[in-house]
Amino acid sequence: MGVVTQIYDTPAAVPPTRLFKAMTLDFHNLFPKLVDSIHSIVFTQGNGGPGTIKKISTIEGGKTKYVLHRVDAIDEANFVYNFSIIEGTALVDTLEKVSFESQLVEGPNGGSIRKVRVQFFTKGDATLSEEELNANQAKIQGLVKLVEGYLLANPDY
Repeated sequence: MGVVTQIYDTPAAVPPTRLFKAMTLDFHNLFPKLVDSIHSIVFTQGNGGPGTIKKISTIEGGKTKYVLHRVDAIDEANFVYNFSIIEGTALVDTLEKVSFESQLVEGPNGGSIRKVRVQFFTKGDATLSEEELNANQAKIQGLVKLVEGYLLANPDY
């Protein structure tokens, strides 16, 4: 098994408290409303703390797929949320799992910066191309921007 690490930051024009609530604490309620391909997010184990497993079901090209999302660590005071995608039909065959470590910090003008470290655990001698890594980063940053737009349009959320 190999490990490929990717590190990047995503700025957002909303404070860390609001972004953390939307992207972490209320993820299971908000994301199915915001992301068309997400059909449902169901807790299969736990109540949101470390060890919790959420089944995220998507519909892509008319086919239902899923991943299991395991909460590895959560620190509300420091806006830290670490999780792993540990299995599922939407997990690429060449990957054993994908682990995310994220923290929100204060950014300029009352906004925030989402700092992310992703580790892709590959099966055997599989590798990830620069194109695949860039696509993953763009997808995750796009989700942050989607939530940012929702929060800006809904200041009472």
